[in-house]
Amino acid sequence: MARRILITGASIAGNAAAWWLGHHGFDVTVVERAPAFRDGGQNVDVRGVGREALRRMGLEQAALDAGTGEEGTAWVDGNGRAVARFGVDGSTGDGPTAEMEILRGDLARLLYAPAREHAEYRFGDHVAGIDQTDDAARVSFAGGGVERYDAVIVAEGVGSATRERVFPGENAPRWMGLTIAYFTIPRTPDDDRDWRWYNATGGRGISLRPDRHGTTRAMLMLRQPPGGEQDWDVARQKAYLRDRFADAGWQAGRVLAGLEATDDFYVDVLRQVRMKRWSAGRVVLIGDAAWCATPLAGIGTTLAITGATVLSGALARSDDVAAAFADYGRAMRPFVEKGQAVPAIAPKLMNPRSRLGIGLLHGALRIASRPALRRLSAKLFTGRAEEPELARYVGRPT
Repeated sequence: MARRILITGASIAGNAAAWWLGHHGFDVTVVERAPAFRDGGQNVDVRGVGREALRRMGLEQAALDAGTGEEGTAWVDGNGRAVARFGVDGSTGDGPTAEMEILRGDLARLLYAPAREHAEYRFGDHVAGIDQTDDAARVSFAGGGVERYDAVIVAEGVGSATRERVFPGENAPRWMGLTIAYFTIPRTPDDDRDWRWYNATGGRGISLRPDRHGTTRAMLMLRQPPGGEQDWDVARQKAYLRDRFADAGWQAGRVLAGLEATDDFYVDVLRQVRMKRWSAGRVVLIGDAAWCATPLAGIGTTLAITGATVLSGALARSDDVAAAFADYGRAMRPFVEKGQAVPAIAPKLMNPRSRLGIGLLHGALRIASRPALRRLSAKLFTGRAEEPELARYVGRPT
């Protein structure tokens, strides 16, 4: 059994892997570029096999208790009136709002707190280079020093620098034609417990989501080809958004005012990570570094937790690192491919450019929100055939 493991990235996937590897008895080190644990982030949800993994970790109820309190998703018109609403209903399966809705930072901390009891965390440092031999990976760190590991797990997210170092040019990203800005704004008395989604002409969208911290999570969405906006400086990004959303209507004025004062602003030009392989020698990718499906898929956090669980179990089951990585790949690939199968037309349908398109979208959503159709869609689309069988990789539930 490979005993000494480095995880680079204290993400949800990285913390989940640290928890499981510590549980299996490995010597685990986690290195994270940020100077301290990062609590920020927007809503994520966990569904299906991801919840099963949390249940086996003994963390499912804690995650539910730490949830955002979101009670449903409502599409609203320019006056704030709901034209269609999908409530959380366990009898019909998770809809746009899952039963387990939680902020990224809250879930990451929920995993980090027990993981650090069995893993060493080093903040403010990152991998500078990896040299591999048949029996080890020698890792040099930006902060100095070189150390030997039996395996290196890369959990750095969609823009992973270590992935590009070990797998140069192998990512063939699928761009989704959608740019989203995420940030937190002050809560107002009329904010309810729904995720409110407003469509404006020109492929623009504004959404507001509740949390349990006394604030509101905002998103500004633009349907457009990628233009490198994720690489602009913050001042340029904010100026661009102010210009594009000045006449958007609904609560655009409030959201743009909040944009000026926010301290957790982030812009993402959505793209999937498409890799033909997830491992090379003793280095392996998990989470968004391996397969980012984008928020459009609604399954990214579930994939991250599940992948960390399967990979850790595969390493515990085999003394051969290559065999463990191959086992992990076979188990996860069908699940990932299903999760990444977002139709190319989806961003266009959900972010219409014209008033006619918005009217058609609202009409379709109004029909789809009827209980009978919700039950039918749940039966058709909640199949679990592609999900890995966790029992092969974990012991009995904690």
